[in-house]
Amino acid sequence: MADHEADSAAASAPADRSARGLERAARVMARAERGARRTRGGSLEQVNFFVVGFVGALGVLSAWLLVETLALAQDVFVTFLVALFLAVGLNPVVEFLRRRGLPRWAAITAVCLALVTLAAGFFWTIVPPLTRQVAAFVADLPDYFVLAQQNPVLADLDRRFEVLDRLQGFLTSAEFQRRLFGGVFGIGQAVINSLFAAFITLVLTVFFMVSLPGITEVGYRLVPRSRRAVVRELGDEIIERIGAFIAGQLVIALIGGAVALAYLTVIGSGYALTLSLIVAVTALIPLVGTTIGALAVTLAVGVGDLRLGAVTLAFFLVYQQIESYVIAPRILQRSVHVAPTVIITSALLGGALLGVVGALLAVPVSAAVTLVLNRVVFPRLEER
Repeated sequence: MADHEADSAAASAPADRSARGLERAARVMARAERGARRTRGGSLEQVNFFVVGFVGALGVLSAWLLVETLALAQDVFVTFLVALFLAVGLNPVVEFLRRRGLPRWAAITAVCLALVTLAAGFFWTIVPPLTRQVAAFVADLPDYFVLAQQNPVLADLDRRFEVLDRLQGFLTSAEFQRRLFGGVFGIGQAVINSLFAAFITLVLTVFFMVSLPGITEVGYRLVPRSRRAVVRELGDEIIERIGAFIAGQLVIALIGGAVALAYLTVIGSGYALTLSLIVAVTALIPLVGTTIGALAVTLAVGVGDLRLGAVTLAFFLVYQQIESYVIAPRILQRSVHVAPTVIITSALLGGALLGVVGALLAVPVSAAVTLVLNRVVFPRLEER
């Protein structure tokens, strides 16, 4: 009997231990759940929603002030971007002169003197003829009224509605003189602001050209040593492509100026060289530059002959389409190695975002993005 009771106790011992273990585990889980509930309840009770809302409002206000500050300083940022873009684009010319034996400061001085000489030559070529043409237009304005009165259609409108008398009275009124003075003053102020912005841009361009090697070296040192060689190679090639883009734009501008000079010489314009220089300078703006130059040439030609002005407008509109979709994409594809579709799309997007500056910067940016995709992103995707 004693042996039987001992065997029964021995058999029931593991079951009792298992039951006690389950009970302990259940108690531990219950305590943990109660502690979690107390913790959650305590954290919610300790939160000061007023402080949270106040801090959130301060964050929103800070973000709004930052956006407003950036909007007010947009012109400054654009000036810095243009100066840096010009410095990077002119750097291949500086390096070319350095390889010919000139020190860097002498090469930068030569490039700056060349830029100033070209700008001075352009203004010296364009300002005197433009001044004479405006003066001649003002002097011949009474004759234009006489010719308008002799025109049958305009004479009939003048008899019915007194158009010319009203126009002449408006031009001689004090209100028109006041508006004209305000307009001339506004134009003069705009010209002074533009000259000041151009001077600041030139100074910043010189500064960036001088310090460009140091700027790029600091940028490369921010990259880990293991990736520095690859980043340096990509950065140097991006700088080369920006220089190639500026060279390509110069070629496009020269082609546009040559075409304009040939056309204006054929039609016998007295200001063929001046107007062709205007077309060449405006052609530096991607896609829309030739149109701006064409409008200026059309206005200058159309003052003397309306029919010839219409023919000039049609000629330059056709050439603008050829340049935008045939000449420019092919030249830029060879210089910056970007597909024509990407060039046109990026220029349109850049122009919509930042105007003329955006159109100028869009193509080099797209070239840099394309280079990174081809050298870094796509090879890594192929390895997976």
